[in-house]
Parts: sequence; C-alpha cells; structure tokens
Amino acid sequence: MDDDAEDFVRAHTRLAPVPYVPEIRLRLITPSAVPSGAPGAGPATGPATGPAAGPAAGGDDHVYELWERAGRLPFWACPWAGGQALARHVLDHPEIVRGRTVLDLATGSGLVAVAAALAGAALVVANDVDPYALAAVGLNARANGVAVRVVEGDLLDGTPSQQVVLAGDVYYEEPLARRVTPFLSRAGDVLIGVPDRACSYLPEGVFEQVGVHHVPAFLEDTPSKRTTIYRLSAHSVT
Repeated sequence: MDDDAEDFVRAHTRLAPVPYVPEIRLRLITPSAVPSGAPGAGPATGPATGPAAGPAAGGDDHVYELWERAGRLPFWACPWAGGQALARHVLDHPEIVRGRTVLDLATGSGLVAVAAALAGAALVVANDVDPYALAAVGLNARANGVAVRVVEGDLLDGTPSQQVVLAGDVYYEEPLARRVTPFLSRAGDVLIGVPDRACSYLPEGVFEQVGVHHVPAFLEDTPSKRTTIYRLSAHSVT
C-alpha cells in the first residue's frame, strides 16, 4: 500500500475502540485527530452529542474537513452502523466464516474484514474503490493482529470467488443498489448489514432477516440505529 496514503490516514485519525465492537480498534476520526492547523479544527469544548456521539465522534465539521482533504467522503474513518452490526454478528457467530474464504465488499475501514479474520476465516479479502480506505484497512488489520488482503477497484461486474461475501452497508443509494444485487446473487453465502433509514433501496424478496442490532450511529439522524442483518435467500436476481 502507498506510504503516502497510510501517512494521510495516520495524520487524520487515531486508534479507538469501535463503539459496538469494542474488542476491535480502528483508526477513526476524532476531534484530537484533526490537525490543529486545519480550518475549523478548533479545540473540543465538551463531549460530543447527537448522531456523531461516541469514540469516533468529532462532529460533522471534522468529517467535512477530511472529505475536502481526501477528495471523497471518508467512509474509512467512521464506524458506520451497518458495518458495526455485521462485524458484531460475525464475531458472535464465527461459524459463518471459520475456515472459509471471505470478501468484504465496499470495506471502508475494514471493520468487517477484521472481524472475519478474528473469527477464523481462512482468507479475507477487503475491497474498495478508495485508496485511502485500503490504506486504512492495512493499518487496522495490523493494529488488530490479523492478515487481510486488499483489492482496489470496482468488482461489481464480475463474480466473487470467495465462499462468503459480507457487505456492511451497500443499499443507501439507488445506482449502487441496482448493481450490487446482481453481484451478490452470483456469490455463495451472503450477509449484509442494513440500517433503518427513511430512504433504503433494499430489494424485496431477495433477503431474509437473521438478526437485529441497535447500534451507536455516526452521522445519522438518531444517536443509534436499528440495523438488520440479512442473508441472501434468492439467487435468481437479474
């Protein structure tokens, strides 16, 4: 992984436990992680409140500052509800991945990939289109003492070769949903995490519910999100 990308991630984050999966530590954006000379990066005046509260909280301003610097929304620096719930589910049910090959699609921080590795997966591949995300995955995997292979780029026109595909939160926008469902239908075992939102593009009749979690939320409309774990139940999606 490019040293500059890893340096960038280190400069704008710090290691902190994930709120809903505290046995895993990730490099997350926090008030103290924002460079003191950055525009709008004044000292913290008290505990964070609202949707961004928690160990990874710094308020929207810190995320927008990092967004501007990185050139895209830093999914890799935030503990999103879908990933937290799916990581928790995998750690609580390690038989899902133990001894099997796993793809963590749209990995972001690599939280779900790290959880799969800790749960005993034979091989974990973390995929994302953002090079900063892949840099974060490498740092986070090492911080948790596991091995994760990173693959950059858009995989959605292909067919996954791994035995299990995990996706923390991929139904938040329609263009992505239209492409990701056929991709998942070509996979073996599939589990996804889906936070309750007013706008969701989860298709009907394709997934079955296997668990529900109430997860501390970051940059959402409530401090916590009811998040459902689904298993793919139909492989006839077109």
